Amino acid sequence: MRILLTADAELPVPPKLYGGIERVIASLVEEFRGRGHEVGLVAHRDSTVDADFFQAWPGLTSTTRGDSFRNALALHQAVAKFKPDLLHSFSRLLWLMPLAAGAQRFPMVMSYQREPTGRTVELSRRLHGKRLHFSACSEQLGEKGRQRGGGSWTAIPNFIDPERLDFVSAVPADAPLVFLSRLEPIKGAHNAIAIAKASGRRLLIAGNRVESGSAEGYWDREIAPHLGKDGIEYVGTVDDAQKNELLGKAAAMVVPIEWDEPFGIVFAESLACGTPVISTPRGAVPEIVKHGVHGFHIGNVEEGVAAVRRLGEIDRLKCRQQVEAHFTQAKVADRYLELYRQAIQA
Repeated sequence: MRILLTADAELPVPPKLYGGIERVIASLVEEFRGRGHEVGLVAHRDSTVDADFFQAWPGLTSTTRGDSFRNALALHQAVAKFKPDLLHSFSRLLWLMPLAAGAQRFPMVMSYQREPTGRTVELSRRLHGKRLHFSACSEQLGEKGRQRGGGSWTAIPNFIDPERLDFVSAVPADAPLVFLSRLEPIKGAHNAIAIAKASGRRLLIAGNRVESGSAEGYWDREIAPHLGKDGIEYVGTVDDAQKNELLGKAAAMVVPIEWDEPFGIVFAESLACGTPVISTPRGAVPEIVKHGVHGFHIGNVEEGVAAVRRLGEIDRLKCRQQVEAHFTQAKVADRYLELYRQAIQA
């Protein structure tokens, strides 16, 4: 197959620092080419992934009208040059609009990592017809897409490379709990602190501080007053090596989210280390973490404390096996290629 992938305009593929979906796209390019497919990519000009065809977005944002117009035209040009059998967009649905009138009638897959806008999905579905298929990084996100805009939706998760994360079969009885995520209210660091204190356990907090929007003042109110007391410690942001060490030595990762997380790669990363996850059953969490097997679903601090007490019931090997069975590059590539074949044959 000749597969044309697109990424958002803001970050290169792969990203130099942060950028989860850009890492996923880079790995898919590598995986597809390794299986004998020709792969094109339209992405940020600084992208370095080795593709058979590359075109840079002229606009560097995904939100302004001017850049959106230029990027939609650039995608039309890339299609004319590469002549794909299928286009898979991880960028913006509206950028596909000029392709509706194109002479080359190939199928398209639009992937969502965030909640879809129903009106945009519905209008695009009417414009492109049955040649446009949708995928979402979790079943709960796909169901929202079906309800809001209709169309054909397939849930295909994101993935990690478990070989970059060391499996730790056992940790000491006094191993710390870990919170690893952005430090904003919806990620639930304040609840992780409350659970750790009530459990009498150390808590290592890692992640980027967020100082804008609803998170303004969050650090000063909810986190800073607890640091240096009762075993609560902030270790800062972490790179891949530090993340591997941090998760591997933890008794559990405690991230009690307060929103519908579309996927949450950090949950899979924790399980790859053998580290159970304690979180709320919102968003994709139940699709990644089975309650009582890979960790625990909780509804409040009291349930979080009870979950900490039950960590000895969790088999850390089953946590690792969950990732190897469902969230690896090869497993997810299989599912995308099957979706592509179905779309081409439709």
